[in-house]
Amino acid sequence: MVDGASSLAKRWGISPLMIGLTIVALGTSAPELLVNIFAAIRGTSGITFGNIIGSNIFNLLFILGLSAVIFPLTVNKGTIWKEVPLALLAVVVLGLTVNDWLIDKAHISVLSRIDGLVLLCFFIIFLYYTFAIAKQKSVNEAPAIKTYNLLFSLIMVMGGLVMLIFGGKWAVSSGTTIAQALGASEALIGLTILALGTSLPELFTSAVAAYKKNPDIAVGNIVGSNIFNILLVLGVSGLIRPAIFSLSLNTDLLVLAGSTALLFIFLLIGKRHVLERWQGVIFVLLYVSYVVFLISRG
Repeated sequence: MVDGASSLAKRWGISPLMIGLTIVALGTSAPELLVNIFAAIRGTSGITFGNIIGSNIFNLLFILGLSAVIFPLTVNKGTIWKEVPLALLAVVVLGLTVNDWLIDKAHISVLSRIDGLVLLCFFIIFLYYTFAIAKQKSVNEAPAIKTYNLLFSLIMVMGGLVMLIFGGKWAVSSGTTIAQALGASEALIGLTILALGTSLPELFTSAVAAYKKNPDIAVGNIVGSNIFNILLVLGVSGLIRPAIFSLSLNTDLLVLAGSTALLFIFLLIGKRHVLERWQGVIFVLLYVSYVVFLISRG
């Protein structure tokens, strides 16, 4: 779908840099978006939150950690001082919007439609920032876009979209069935199986980028995807159907916030602006420990 849409955009005269910032960036978050749309329609709140929080933790600890083990990641100042703090701000904003019981002493905590609109407003601000940064980049930093003939491009887009829709629907349905069969919560399935499955695009993109020694792509892909997941995906989910937030998920939100803060700290100690191999190993071990905690929690 991403390749076909990029080919069509290039045929219509859209710049490669703009394609990279929109179609390609949204493409890696498309699985999370489709899974959450179906989760919102079915009213499976555990999957709605578990998929996004779990995906973001997997992205930071496992994917970035593995990428750093493959090749130490040098990160530019803009990512360290602007995008990583923005990713942390997104987690904080999510925590504030869903903790009605803790903040307002409400009977239940809900991601309401107003909360969804708030997240989407933050997403628009993030897009504005992204486009402003893009204007400062050189054409050489834009992704290479391969062009296909018109019919094949349309087939790729439609075929990819159909597979995403059916895949998202089956993922939610199967996740719910697995949770019932194992006697586990939907949140646990969302935090583990679905989170890993929907993060596969980020895993391949960042691992290949690290192997090809393109650290900016490896790190930018993860940080950008995490911001997209919270502000866009959960924003859309809240608009479709308000989702009840389980207070036990605050632990997972704290893990996500702590992981984001740890990334910021790691980039300022040791070799400055570099995520080193030993730091990558720590990230991977932290993720393994987190999964063990999830299973023990049930």
